[in-house]
Amino acid sequence: MTARSTRCTTAAKTRTSRLAAVAAIAVAGSMLLTACGDQTEGGSAEGTSSSQKPASNAPLFSKLPADIQKSGVIKVGTDASYAPMEFTEGGKIVGVDPDIAQALSKQLGVKLEFVSGTFDGLITSIYSGRQDLIMSSMTDNKKRQEGLDDAGKKIGKGIDFVDYFSSGVSLLVKKGNPQGINSLDDLCGKTVAVQRGTIYEDTFKAQAAKCGDKKLTIQAFDTDAEAQTRVKAGGAVADLNDYPVAAYIAKTSGGGNDFEVVGSQSDVGLFGIGVSKDKPQLRDAIKEALDAIIKDGSYAEVLKKWDVEDSAVKSATVNAGK
Repeated sequence: MTARSTRCTTAAKTRTSRLAAVAAIAVAGSMLLTACGDQTEGGSAEGTSSSQKPASNAPLFSKLPADIQKSGVIKVGTDASYAPMEFTEGGKIVGVDPDIAQALSKQLGVKLEFVSGTFDGLITSIYSGRQDLIMSSMTDNKKRQEGLDDAGKKIGKGIDFVDYFSSGVSLLVKKGNPQGINSLDDLCGKTVAVQRGTIYEDTFKAQAAKCGDKKLTIQAFDTDAEAQTRVKAGGAVADLNDYPVAAYIAKTSGGGNDFEVVGSQSDVGLFGIGVSKDKPQLRDAIKEALDAIIKDGSYAEVLKKWDVEDSAVKSATVNAGK
């Protein structure tokens, strides 16, 4: 139940449920062969340029497929609308994923070139060969691995994942936590705010049933920004978001003076770098590069930069999502 397992139900809303909806939306979208045709933003991991020759002396360059060694480029599909994981700033794609890609590029000796399109077309871009990788806070799960829709029907061959990030959902409260909220159980008898139609609203509804007579009042809004405003004004004690998003809001809103993240993450899952099942050599090179940046500390530096250290993985895994 994490981030991009449920991307928004509309492209304009970056904060719709990213878990519940996307299993259906991403798979349905993957059937639209033109879904990623409106890619508008481009970016790349720093350290290389399109005119440079591949850095053949990089530690893992020889592990890459021959065609990528020759081109010096790994094409990466993303949906750059999910701060702080990936978003557009000053015409460039920035965030956690591009910074991790930059560290990977130093191990691989090739450029990781990001192109932004619609989230529900990213898997299709792998199937078609338009992109080599997906780095877009995509939750690794069995349905995506096996190419299944929500009903369990086979609609594609599926993709492999190199798992690089662990994330759940977290409570966002007013700075100073005046109500002493540290868990969902602490919400009983209080009022919460949430974006309507998201899995987070469902989480609050489930908690309301658990609270029983100690009623939990849920105020649902069209946008998460409205829910945040309600919490900031004191009309509700908490909002619910994916952890990296909640952390980013806490860091940036009001210069860091509006909100804070409390309690432990719940419903934790893995984000994976998506790779075609036809490219096991590329998958294995990415896994080895990820292990290398974990070992040399550059991975930890990226997570620290974006205040998402709690989402670190200890080692790279393949298809470990459930």
